[in-house]
Amino acid sequence: MKDEHLLLNISKCNLLICGDNLEILQYYIPKESVDLIYIDPPFNSKRNYNMFFDDDDIKAQKVAFEDTWTYKNVNESMADLDHVDTDDLHEFLLAIGRFNKQIFPYLVTMAHRIYELHKVLKSSGSFYLHCDPTASHYLKLLCDIIFGVDNFRNEITWKRTTSHNTAKRYGNIADILLFYTKSDNYRWNQQYQPYSEEQLSRYRKDENGRLYKCENLTADRRTSDSGKFEWRGTMPPSTRGWGYKLDQLEKWWEEGRILTKKDGTPRMDGLKVFLDEMPGQPMQSIWTDIEKIGNTSEERLPYPTQKPIALLERIIETSSLPGDIVLDAFCGCGTTLDAAEGLRRRWTGIDISFTAINLIENRMKRRYKKMLSPYEVRGMPTDTQSASALAEKNPNAFQDWWVSQFDAFPTTYGSKGADKGIDGIAKYLIAGLEKSIKVAFQVKGGEHIGSKDIDALLGAMDKHKCDIGIFLTRFNPTKPMLQTIGTAGSWSEHGFTYPRLQYLTLYDFFSGVRVKLPDNNVTFKQASSRGQLKLI
Repeated sequence: MKDEHLLLNISKCNLLICGDNLEILQYYIPKESVDLIYIDPPFNSKRNYNMFFDDDDIKAQKVAFEDTWTYKNVNESMADLDHVDTDDLHEFLLAIGRFNKQIFPYLVTMAHRIYELHKVLKSSGSFYLHCDPTASHYLKLLCDIIFGVDNFRNEITWKRTTSHNTAKRYGNIADILLFYTKSDNYRWNQQYQPYSEEQLSRYRKDENGRLYKCENLTADRRTSDSGKFEWRGTMPPSTRGWGYKLDQLEKWWEEGRILTKKDGTPRMDGLKVFLDEMPGQPMQSIWTDIEKIGNTSEERLPYPTQKPIALLERIIETSSLPGDIVLDAFCGCGTTLDAAEGLRRRWTGIDISFTAINLIENRMKRRYKKMLSPYEVRGMPTDTQSASALAEKNPNAFQDWWVSQFDAFPTTYGSKGADKGIDGIAKYLIAGLEKSIKVAFQVKGGEHIGSKDIDALLGAMDKHKCDIGIFLTRFNPTKPMLQTIGTAGSWSEHGFTYPRLQYLTLYDFFSGVRVKLPDNNVTFKQASSRGQLKLI
């Protein structure tokens, strides 16, 4: 049972939360508090998604998230799902485990989270699950059990690209979005799209030059007597009846909207529908009008699974109203949150990556000078004690967090990379000089630091032609280290001078001490058609 003291007031302010979404959903998000949920989780595609710092001298790779599910934590999740309320879900997963051991861990992981997402969704809420054909059919069965078969609304196909070359099979050019609601009483704002050329060809001009087409005024009445009356000399055939009440027919007649036969009586197929009064074609379940983000698009961010903001805007506009709460539990680079803010919805985003959280913060600050409501960031270290606890619990996450605080690009994720001495890298543009400097970061969270660490940083800087090196340390550097730092000299050009080697302790960082760097934040830009990304 949830501790009421831990619950977050997600209706009071927007939230950006770093952590495991399962734990956050279980203990921190109030039950039935969310109006719309969209998730774009890993697709079980058995590959790693990477982001790159693309530079002539160094190619630093960071795994944004590992899209390979293992048996870690599966037993614990299965035990949590083994109770009366989830008996059907538990039995289904056991059956899948016997049939397909490869996908079993992924489905258990997703089942536990979708179950918790269902609990925080309002009875009037909607749920969208973005997936691909590798697991969409399995995920639909999970959602059928959790949401109920009757609450399945659509399988939406998003055509994300025009072609894809694949040997000995058809090209996979689409993703799937499973659309469920929690009940029959859900938000629905009909969306429309422009008519096709074929549909427009059915329209003709009237005497005033307005485009119109004809619609039938009758309806099938084989099992009903409704609408079976003569009107102005016209009687529908025995199997049909007027599809509208007499007062509506008379209104249209007076407005001149009904075409007549040669004898002046109304045509049953003669209702004039004007194009300029039509909202468009109601949105269907196959979406072909939203293109993937191009390599040179201004929208492009350094995140490998980024979705177009137009895709999220359509979902949010369809299934929520201004002021409603939108939740993305795998928020990645923050497209859902960006779209929600632009459409004046409240939002909560959850992601396990410090890099993702930092990327989202920068994205929102650049996009919105004034936000609809304040937002808070939770789950990030806020003082020396919490940062030290992270360093001891997960050294790599600590490294990832600290490097991200400088808008630098972490060079490794989950394990040490090949470039010893460099844990992060960035380029900062010097305002007024129109020149960027390349900065290398090294992070040390343990007690045992010494001159060898500074020597490794210097060696890596020389190898990769970095102008400045920043040594981030949880503990104070030794005297020999300070001597090396003090005698390393400076980078200087046209009156701009920066110490070549600098250090910062964790205590100093939280005390407000800062290293000397240009003020300009690092900006990510698409580098090439290969999908790699460059920091400039």
